[in-house]
Amino acid sequence: MVLAGLAAVMLLPARPLAQQPPVITTPARILALTSARTALTIAVGPEGSLPHNAYLRMRGLPQAVALSEGHAIAPGVWAVPLSGLPVLAAIVPTGAQGSSEIIIDLLSLEGKVLAETKTSLVIPVPNLTSPAPAPTSVPPTASPQVGSAALASPPQVAAPNRADHERALGFYGKGLELLERGDVDAARKFFERAADLGLSQAALALATSYDPNELSKLKVIGLQANAAAARKWYNRAAELGAAEAGERLRRLGAP
Repeated sequence: MVLAGLAAVMLLPARPLAQQPPVITTPARILALTSARTALTIAVGPEGSLPHNAYLRMRGLPQAVALSEGHAIAPGVWAVPLSGLPVLAAIVPTGAQGSSEIIIDLLSLEGKVLAETKTSLVIPVPNLTSPAPAPTSVPPTASPQVGSAALASPPQVAAPNRADHERALGFYGKGLELLERGDVDAARKFFERAADLGLSQAALALATSYDPNELSKLKVIGLQANAAAARKWYNRAAELGAAEAGERLRRLGAP
């Protein structure tokens, strides 16, 4: 009888292990130089904890700083797909300087915060008397658990397209810099040049500058909305792959 009872206990199904929550790993401090691209070393994982279509939200970025992947959803706030992490970089225009605390959230498609971490983006004053060192990032203290999206190989881009993308990022960064100064007309011209080169976040930023629902966030006095122009550039942003453009169009309503 004892042996039978023991056998019954041994045959009980094992309880599944609790799923490990997702983690974001990034250096505590990132040094970025002006007029340069600085790689942002951000990893997420473990792979099994990442829901489908999860993405990163980065808050606290200087408005003059642009990212090479994702798109701006508000001044200083960017949404970045996990597939863009292997090549994610910050583009810092000339004249930017200072230190900013960046909050990085991992969000589900429904907007639920799954993980959060912080880092500091430090833009030093350029040293005009000696050559500038290459941008560096302080490595994390422990080996990160990296999801499959972060381990993916960088996308293969044809050389002419890559050159256009670099030019577009430069125009976009200049547009953000002008927008921060309140020169919206000049910013729009740079956004349009970047959008014409196929940069979705530039088309989205241009549409935002005309959108009556978004102008209050820009904190610019006397700026006139233009719903027709906003629709035109939201449609262009959607064609270029900006997921948020569709929701912005729905909020604008029918023409």
